[in-house]
Amino acid sequence: MDRDRLRSLFDMTGRVVVVTGGTRGIGRALAEGYAAAGARVVVASRKPEACRETERHLQALGGEALGVPTHLGELGALRALVEKTVDAFDGVDVIVNNAANALALPLGEYTREAWAKSLDVNLRGPVFLVQEALPYLKRSRHAAVLNVLSGAAFLFSATVSLYAIGKAGLMAATRAMAAEFAPHRIRVNALSPGTVDTDMVRKNPAEAQAEMTRLQLMPRIAHPDEMVGPALLLTSDAGSFITGHVLFADGGMVPR
Repeated sequence: MDRDRLRSLFDMTGRVVVVTGGTRGIGRALAEGYAAAGARVVVASRKPEACRETERHLQALGGEALGVPTHLGELGALRALVEKTVDAFDGVDVIVNNAANALALPLGEYTREAWAKSLDVNLRGPVFLVQEALPYLKRSRHAAVLNVLSGAAFLFSATVSLYAIGKAGLMAATRAMAAEFAPHRIRVNALSPGTVDTDMVRKNPAEAQAEMTRLQLMPRIAHPDEMVGPALLLTSDAGSFITGHVLFADGGMVPR
């Protein structure tokens, strides 16, 4: 190992990375990180203007970028996202399933509509997006999938049980994908953030935010940029022998 080899481990030059929920919060930070590492970045979000603004922002940073309005709960939209990515950049190397729906209802008050709204985005969407991209991932020499989880999947998450169920399912999907895709040299891992300074977190009352940070060994809110290093590790050559795992970038929340 020398300096040039070390630097090359995190080099994503020429690779095509799709980031869902990529226009704000953790997703936007990851999109910036991948662009800085040389990747061609496709950001997906429900809002067309947010996609256009993020595309311009990444291009201003010197990256190649494309914004594609996409609703993760609509299967046809997932196919269109992959098709537009391939049309623009001739392939897919990395899928980052970051988009999420934080709908919260107490157990006993679920509705069929709420169940579908939550699980379609948090579980079905990520799984079917990977399925749509699979033919292109199989052709890639650097294929990787990163599923963004939450500590809710591992804790006694009574108040956000819908969200927790979806993320726990995505954890199981991560392990299944890792096993099934290994013969195709596609690595699949998950990232579980702690309390991060995002719109989703800031929508909670101050006392709820304080409780989130109290659960962590490091009792503070992380900056979204602090998720970039872990994500790059799991999807670049730096993590070439890592698959089927969950990396907890959570300030010691779940281990505690």
